[in-house]
Amino acid sequence: MTSKAYLSTQAETLLYTALIGYIYYEAPKNEQNFSTLVEMINAMEVREDDESFKNAVDLLFDALEQKDPDHFALRQYKKYKLAAGKTAKSILISCGARLAPFDIAEVREITMYDELELDLVGDRKTALFFIISDTDATFNFLVSMAYTQLFNLLCERADDKYGGRLPVHVRCLIDEAANIGQIPNLEKLMATIRSREISACLVLQAQSQLKALYKDNMDTIIGNCDSSLFLGGKEETTLKSWSALLGKETIDMYNTSVTKGTQESHGQNFQKLGKDLMSMDELAVMDGGKCLLQVRGVRPFLSRKYDITKHPNYKYLSDFNPKNTFDIEKYLSTHLRVRPDDLFLNYEISPSELAEESADDTE
Repeated sequence: MTSKAYLSTQAETLLYTALIGYIYYEAPKNEQNFSTLVEMINAMEVREDDESFKNAVDLLFDALEQKDPDHFALRQYKKYKLAAGKTAKSILISCGARLAPFDIAEVREITMYDELELDLVGDRKTALFFIISDTDATFNFLVSMAYTQLFNLLCERADDKYGGRLPVHVRCLIDEAANIGQIPNLEKLMATIRSREISACLVLQAQSQLKALYKDNMDTIIGNCDSSLFLGGKEETTLKSWSALLGKETIDMYNTSVTKGTQESHGQNFQKLGKDLMSMDELAVMDGGKCLLQVRGVRPFLSRKYDITKHPNYKYLSDFNPKNTFDIEKYLSTHLRVRPDDLFLNYEISPSELAEESADDTE
């Protein structure tokens, strides 16, 4: 990244910090959402030929300065305003592009309120599912945001309420981990969440996917995983890593030689050599019914994959019976279905009482 691009990115971060800080500290609680943030950025304008021009957001922070000159959000905004002209305009364009998905009403709605109670996940047995498209990455960032909040909230709750360890272990099964967007500071989280009774299982098609997303932090992330499972594949980075992880075995090498001339001579040579336990080409053609598992403190071993059809709960899966398929539309439906054993409270209200209540609401 060039120095100019780096400074532009830093200035953009300052703008986000200033706006979020203003919303958090100054706006009413029902406006503490990204919808307000998007509207504020859309209201911003930069005139390259008029440095004295003030847009609606400038005036907003001018008013804040009159009330609280040392306000956190105001200090960040002043730092952002050091960028002028074309730089400031490019920053606004970048902000608008990054927040474009929040122009969709449904996206604003699901991020407006916290209904997941992520901080309570470690208090009781809970199953929480994030289901997204595996072909369209438009909204992957929402899952990334959810994981970031989940880890932060659970760590704070473990430290502040439970003395450092959650009462119920939280296990995150992150399938297609390279396709949900980057989880900020994942390399640090992998090293710190374990002591709080939180674990993350990253499922990847190949290690190179993790390299593309987390760059040099890939080795740190993998190094903080206590267990590694190889189900097969032929990606070179993955094969090379596992071949080195398996280590070498000792083999006996036996050579014989015959020299023919005026006098025939024979020779024998014995050597002990090291050979990869499984070379890259052997790993690439490994039996599809087998896997390799490495657990911390235990040497890697070859095992057969578990036959899921033999699990006692297999009968509850849709693979066993299509009638078991989870119907998300039915689950989210607001239509009330009355069952014979359901209990309800019955309230009798006269028409006159309804009219009085309606009149009170109108007033």
